[in-house]
Amino acid sequence: MRIFAIGDPHLSFGRPKPMEIFGEVWKDHPARLAEAWDRVVGDDDVVLVVGDISWAHSPAEALPDLDYLARRRGRLKVLLRGNHDSWWKSAGKVRSLLPEGLAALHHDALRLEQGVVLCGARGWSLPSMPWSDPERDPPIYRRELERLDLSLAAAERLRQPGDALVALLHYPPLGPDAPAGEPGEVLGRLARAGVEVAAYGHLHGEDHRWAPRGTIGGVVLRFVAADFTVFTPQPIWTSEQGPVDEPG
Repeated sequence: MRIFAIGDPHLSFGRPKPMEIFGEVWKDHPARLAEAWDRVVGDDDVVLVVGDISWAHSPAEALPDLDYLARRRGRLKVLLRGNHDSWWKSAGKVRSLLPEGLAALHHDALRLEQGVVLCGARGWSLPSMPWSDPERDPPIYRRELERLDLSLAAAERLRQPGDALVALLHYPPLGPDAPAGEPGEVLGRLARAGVEVAAYGHLHGEDHRWAPRGTIGGVVLRFVAADFTVFTPQPIWTSEQGPVDEPG
């Protein structure tokens, strides 16, 4: 089995929003994503979509975007909420919308029968990020840490001997000022839980430079924002290899 990841598709079939306003790289991106996805992903693969799925403001507006994902190759696509997914409300409401072959991770965990447990949470702006608002962001950040704790606890309950632990995040798990050898609150939680690889997105354009990548604290970090990967899902774990490092 192979697990791929992609972040930030920013689909808008139900609520049109031209992404070209964010740069030429986004021109015709749904068609480019579909072509790349269906070319690299196999029918038996799993794809993690790590947030900012749809610009929809309501469940009804999100349906065409979810249908687009359901039509892509892969036996299962697992969705995580991003900061722009305002259509995503409760777990029950989201799951009632999902076409066959789609699943949602929402403060919980999911065990794949091939011996992989998926966990994670959206996260929020780390206090060390240059754009972090010292009044608005810390309470949300702390709440997201609690949600990550809930997911990791659920993963521990599901985990069987020999299972690999793979995390989905939306925000980066490490800030630019992290001292060498100190993983911080988010990455530290992942490392202590035994997460092998974590995929995240959220950062775009010039902010790509803030993305931590490589093996840090024993966790392989994969930055998979769509405009960084040229709208191509990236392999992050295989049953033969385990975690897949970013291509050199």
